[in-house]
Amino acid sequence: MERRQFLKGAALGGVAASTLAAPAIAQERKEMIIVSTWPRDFPGLGTSAQRLAERITQLTEGRIVTQYFAAGERVGAFDSFDEVASGNAQAYIGADYYWTGKHPGWAYFTSVPFGMTNTEWNAWIKYKNGQALWDELGGEFGLKCLPCGATGTQAGGWFNKLIETPDDLRGLKMRIPGLGGSVMSKLGVSTVSLPGGQIYENLVSGAIEATEWVGPYNDYFMKLYEAAKYYYTGGMHEPGGGLSLGMNASWWGTLSDWEKAMITACAYEELGNQAEEAIANNGAYLTRMVNDHGVQVESFSDEVWDSFGEASEEVFDETADHSPLAKKINDDFQAALREEGTFMKNFEITFVNQRNRVLGL
Repeated sequence: MERRQFLKGAALGGVAASTLAAPAIAQERKEMIIVSTWPRDFPGLGTSAQRLAERITQLTEGRIVTQYFAAGERVGAFDSFDEVASGNAQAYIGADYYWTGKHPGWAYFTSVPFGMTNTEWNAWIKYKNGQALWDELGGEFGLKCLPCGATGTQAGGWFNKLIETPDDLRGLKMRIPGLGGSVMSKLGVSTVSLPGGQIYENLVSGAIEATEWVGPYNDYFMKLYEAAKYYYTGGMHEPGGGLSLGMNASWWGTLSDWEKAMITACAYEELGNQAEEAIANNGAYLTRMVNDHGVQVESFSDEVWDSFGEASEEVFDETADHSPLAKKINDDFQAALREEGTFMKNFEITFVNQRNRVLGL
């Protein structure tokens, strides 16, 4: 009898505790306004960002209520950084290489020429010094950033003429941001940085003559095949394409350890989801563009690749000269790349090359 009475009392106590806890949880609910650099409902990048915003509310069971605004709905795509750094919004989802005008170190937290693949970049961020360096850079601007998406190796771009030698690049007007744009500038390209929602109209009108975007899955829905004929396979400029959930650092500091853990879990989950979604869809959409729209798939020649490499070395030297922090980021990134890349060459790449040879791929 005594044992039954104890259990009954404990159960009643639990009910009472949960009844009292509910209003406390309601009072602790936090609003998280998220702005984005991507158009609403845009397959791949846009839908990934929306999925992440929804997932944060879902996984926190409403403790953090997100409001998502696509590019142009609250602020322009390239105004997202200032909107969050100022505290007007709590977070952005975008590509951090858009902010290289503020500091060139931001490029390394999206992708840089001849840089890391998704697998290598994730390893650097999570298990080497990447996140700590990202925190150091973000801290200078009042931001806390987490990886939240990845595109895989991106296409070399869309062109209205064949690029057979480095001379074919001279005078070309091309949309390409980040350090990849700096490389192209050194090769005589007139580069511009446009939000995704403005690329198609500028390519159709002739305001630009070439553009990089992402890969077949994303590019198909941009209908870039209507504006350019030649589509180049994997480019030098974005071998990984890591994306960022950039949060206001002061707001992040108000969160409990549990809330931070939930947001981090959501960001990491979407980091995998988006990359896997791209792999699942790129092949099918490349086939559609070729078979249904007559797209001509090309690859850059070794001569063009070598010119990219020479220009990249100059860009990295200039980036490292910008500031002690830029040098610190570049040096650590390059060291990790060489260590990880050597392993990848001997194991992952050896296997893939031999597998494809045996299977005739």
